Amino acid sequence: MDKGSPLKLINARIVSMISGDDGYALSQPSCIHIQDGKIHSIQAGSQFENNSADDVEVYDCQGNLVTPGLIDCHTHLIYAGSRAQEFEKRLKGVPYQEIAKQGGGILSTVAATRSACEDELVELALPRLDGLIRSGVTSVEIKSGYGLTLDDEIKMLKAAHQLEQYRDIRVTTTLLAAHALPPEFAGKPNQYIDYVCDVIIPKVVELELATSVDVFCESIGFDIEQTERVFQAATNHGLKVKGHTEQLSNLDGTALTARYNGLSADHIEYLNEEGIKALADSETVATLLPGAFYFLKETKKPPIELLRHYKIPMAVASDLNPGTSPFADLTMMMNMACTLFGLTPEEALRGVTQHAAKALGEGDSRGQIKSDFDADLVVWNVSHPAELSYAQGINKVEARVLNGKVCSPAANV
Repeated sequence: MDKGSPLKLINARIVSMISGDDGYALSQPSCIHIQDGKIHSIQAGSQFENNSADDVEVYDCQGNLVTPGLIDCHTHLIYAGSRAQEFEKRLKGVPYQEIAKQGGGILSTVAATRSACEDELVELALPRLDGLIRSGVTSVEIKSGYGLTLDDEIKMLKAAHQLEQYRDIRVTTTLLAAHALPPEFAGKPNQYIDYVCDVIIPKVVELELATSVDVFCESIGFDIEQTERVFQAATNHGLKVKGHTEQLSNLDGTALTARYNGLSADHIEYLNEEGIKALADSETVATLLPGAFYFLKETKKPPIELLRHYKIPMAVASDLNPGTSPFADLTMMMNMACTLFGLTPEEALRGVTQHAAKALGEGDSRGQIKSDFDADLVVWNVSHPAELSYAQGINKVEARVLNGKVCSPAANV
């Protein structure tokens, strides 16, 4: 990714998101010095002494808020097909099992994704990505999991990486081959896990297409033993692990993810205190996905008070996918995290910056505004950071800075 020329952001009111109370407080007008794609220094005052080369670019923030670039640390952005008709049927009372028998459900997305070529998947993903960009996103994690064959999982991961060629965005990829049981392995889940561990993971590592592996550990997905087999294979091949855990029941998948020092355990509505204690003994982040909770009209909320009590970092993500969270707006997820789960606006903002960066394994370089961190920033036309979780449907982004380069205003994507 190209680095911009030296850059000065002046008249910036910084919300740094560094740890501690000061991280959410607005600074006085300040200047952010950026060099080689990194934050070089931060200087109090609205102006700066230009003692450097004449090619320094200056961007006047005009007293607007500047935060770290937002990070969507859990998406299923690459897929083909639509499940709008399935949504309509569910609202009319048709059970999911009947929808699946009629050719709907996740396997309908698998069939459509398998039929699409790599370039078609990119073309279909760009409008969704644009929605995230308009909400201030500079980094996005993208999972595979709608191919469920070696070739189709590779196709999805390659399509995800292609997005960086078309948009100013950072993409992190996760292999989610253990997402659902493909029709070719109906009734043979252990054989499919063999295929994931022995065939798909080694090839994806060889091609350097993913940095982590995820598993849907659930009664309608894969059990705890199968999940651990995938985690072990991933670890043996140098990949980090993540878990779709405790969304619909408690199978102790979160505790397993923590034992493998996973990056994050995601969903976690049915997480119990024992699982939270396992998180507390690890560096694993708890990722909240309020979009799926809302869309499925769930009632079991994540144990927010216990997570707070044990000081577990909570990320917030869109879970953008065709079946359970078709939402391409991360600030709307911040709003849902507040209104549905009871997070404070500060917790929600940390969830899409500091803690989301940690959920991607990038906590030492992204998600905060401090020296030597990546110069991925958003300039917002708001007066207080709580507004990012508050009003929706209003374009609040004045500009994004990615890798030290000012990008086109999000509204013009």
